[in-house]
Amino acid sequence: MPVFKAYDIRGKYPAEIDESLAERLGGALVRFLKAKRIAVGRDVRLSAPAIAAAVSKGAGCEVVDVGLCTTPMLYYAVGHLGLDGGVMVTASHNPPGDIGFKLCRERAFPLSEKTGLKEIEKLAAEKAPGGSTIVSRSIQAEYRTHLRKQIEKAPKLKIAIDTAHGAVGAHFDAIFGDLPIDFQRLCWKPDGNFPSHEPNPLKDENVRDLQAAMKATGADLGVAFDGDGDRCMFFGPGGVRIGCDLITILLARSELRRQPGSAIVYDLRSSRVVPEEIRKAGGRPIRERVGHSFIKETMKKNDAVFGGELSGHFYFKEHYFADSGLMALAKVLDLLGREGKPIDELLAPLRRTAATGEINFQVADKDALLATLAKTYKDGKADHLDGLTIEYADWWFNVRPSNTEPYLRLNLEANTPELLEQKRGQLYKLLGEPV
Repeated sequence: MPVFKAYDIRGKYPAEIDESLAERLGGALVRFLKAKRIAVGRDVRLSAPAIAAAVSKGAGCEVVDVGLCTTPMLYYAVGHLGLDGGVMVTASHNPPGDIGFKLCRERAFPLSEKTGLKEIEKLAAEKAPGGSTIVSRSIQAEYRTHLRKQIEKAPKLKIAIDTAHGAVGAHFDAIFGDLPIDFQRLCWKPDGNFPSHEPNPLKDENVRDLQAAMKATGADLGVAFDGDGDRCMFFGPGGVRIGCDLITILLARSELRRQPGSAIVYDLRSSRVVPEEIRKAGGRPIRERVGHSFIKETMKKNDAVFGGELSGHFYFKEHYFADSGLMALAKVLDLLGREGKPIDELLAPLRRTAATGEINFQVADKDALLATLAKTYKDGKADHLDGLTIEYADWWFNVRPSNTEPYLRLNLEANTPELLEQKRGQLYKLLGEPV
């Protein structure tokens, strides 16, 4: 079925995903896991209540219905309650008409096409067993305790928060509302129509409301969440976007303070500054390919305390090696409270290179173009962990095929802005114009 992707299941409702498929999927997951108890949660999408109810109906086991929640809350429920698996009904940052599922097994370990999603797809062709016992259970209070214990000292700051009308807005005030922080709330009321903007903070057009509010109010920090709350992006004074690899460094230092000598996993798009600073802080940096299933698996294998991706996913050992936007915020608040310094002051020594961020190119033959790049830059140090990475002493780039779209994605970093623009021009001649 085309709705089954590399890491999750997504499609249009009801043309591609409807209640019938949802019911069969619930039964397929339970049969694959031989599960006796699973959790089911849902985001704010208009179709989510009906689809979640169908998953629960088809499961054929005890279902703990945690209701409207973020994806990290669903992961937490599975781990905290000792369940055999879970289904989060969400299409993350996709358009309002889409729906989908993120699946996990015990202790919130993800199910991807390499760890069971293909088998579940086959089982989902069969009729669901039904006969479920459904128990409604709020985990908000326990999740609040889980997150609040991360904050030793809260900073007294003005912070703008944009929840994109997603699931974070349903729980934020219960978790953080009593902190001594002046929260400026934007796009707050949960609404599956996402009336203000698309729930994807990676795109600049979706954070303009937040940036305007920060300029108008003089906010010290800005945070933008995606629709299901597993990602967040941070912004400095004036609404300037902060690279997630720099946030990875700050959070890595905090985690190494608590657990010295630990492994930290980072994705290969990150700045060279990331492994340098992890080593300086006494940690063991581990470079990994892009994608939550790869990051989580490597973290688990190395008992890593923390992992960060350029896309705004931040992973924590104490959160069952899973990602959580609200936990990332809690730990940034703790860091700012303890340091007593503005975030720009903490970031200044880390901003010692120039980078493009991720740029997309629509390419007819991805493999042929990767081969051309490898030949053109054969004097550099090459590796193929994820696409093609070429390294030189003063610059590097990675070009990798998208798992979900017909694109090649470029990340380029250089020691100076001038060198960055020179190399960008060279690469554009081979890759074409960005989309």
